[in-house]
Amino acid sequence: MRSFIFVMMLLVSLFSSACNGGKKNTDVAINTPAEVEAEKAATPDSFDAAFADGLTEAIFQDYLHLRTAFVNSDTEEATTAARELTERLTDEQPKALAAAQSIVDAGDLEQQRDAFSDLTVALEPLFKNGLTEGVIYKQHCPMAFNNEGADWFSDSEQIRNPYFGEKMLSCGKVVETIQ
Repeated sequence: MRSFIFVMMLLVSLFSSACNGGKKNTDVAINTPAEVEAEKAATPDSFDAAFADGLTEAIFQDYLHLRTAFVNSDTEEATTAARELTERLTDEQPKALAAAQSIVDAGDLEQQRDAFSDLTVALEPLFKNGLTEGVIYKQHCPMAFNNEGADWFSDSEQIRNPYFGEKMLSCGKVVETIQ
């Protein structure tokens, strides 16, 4: 009989806590459209591209992480992502490794973005030659660096400019679809 009462009390307790004691949950908030957009911009992309080897795929993931940090104008996150890249890149990619290290060592966001442009150029052959399925997009901002222009890679056709961030988030265009 005692075990029956114990089981019943346990069940009541579980139902009560599962139902929040009959109280309505008022802690739920509805995000504004601006908050939703900011969260999407802060979330690293997932992609459907596949590469010839896991290392190239990891480098591409780190690159997307870095690009997202620049879209969000987040110096600390850019440093973190670039540091991850320096751990993956080898002496076989000396220009990419030097550019990633420059991002880590840079004193400000604009210096980091300048090195990101160099990194993009250095990684282009790796991404183009290593892609085995899916699509990546080479995108271009004509206004970057005093209208000299600069490129970046994305897993989405949607423009999210890493060189201007919020200032000119959608400035740019797809200049090449790599399959």
